[in-house]
Amino acid sequence: MSLWGWILVACAAAYALKLLGYLLPRRWMENERMLRIAGTVTIGLLASLTAVNAVAAGQSLVLDARLGALGAAALALVLRAPFLVVVIAGAAAAALLRLLGWG
Repeated sequence: MSLWGWILVACAAAYALKLLGYLLPRRWMENERMLRIAGTVTIGLLASLTAVNAVAAGQSLVLDARLGALGAAALALVLRAPFLVVVIAGAAAAALLRLLGWG
């Protein structure tokens, strides 16, 4: 199957999954356990996406300025900085590391 065929299959599967969510009874989705699972899955997906984007380039691992930016942003989060400060700290750390020649 060509790439476009797989894209169409993935689109159909995503649409069917979303439609299935609308067809489920409301009481299933308001269950406390379901809400906890949905929150946990969301956090796990975001954490894995962040980790992959911080250290991957194509099919290989790369340690560059993105890793330093992630560290600076994590430190800002630990210090309970506002979200905008976290973003600026990460961007500034990446810029500084790239200026110094790392990455």
